[in-house]
Amino acid sequence: MPKRILEGVVVSDKGDKTVIVKVERTFLHPLLKKTVRRSKKYHAHDEANAYKAGEAARIIECAPKSKLKTWEVLPKDDQGASA
Repeated sequence: MPKRILEGVVVSDKGDKTVIVKVERTFLHPLLKKTVRRSKKYHAHDEANAYKAGEAARIIECAPKSKLKTWEVLPKDDQGASA
């Protein structure tokens, strides 16, 4: 099964080698037929401590690294390569 890749904004970089990324998704409400925005925060592994709060980041699924971390950020040099 392919690994999911999500895009979001770093909201916290206070942990060592950990960032919290807020991913926002939009969908059509089934009854009201109105666009709804929902967001979720993911703890992601950042080996180089490269990301700071406010920066855009792409995260990819990985094997669990801790209780909360099952995602890791893609390196900054890979950000524009697949776009």
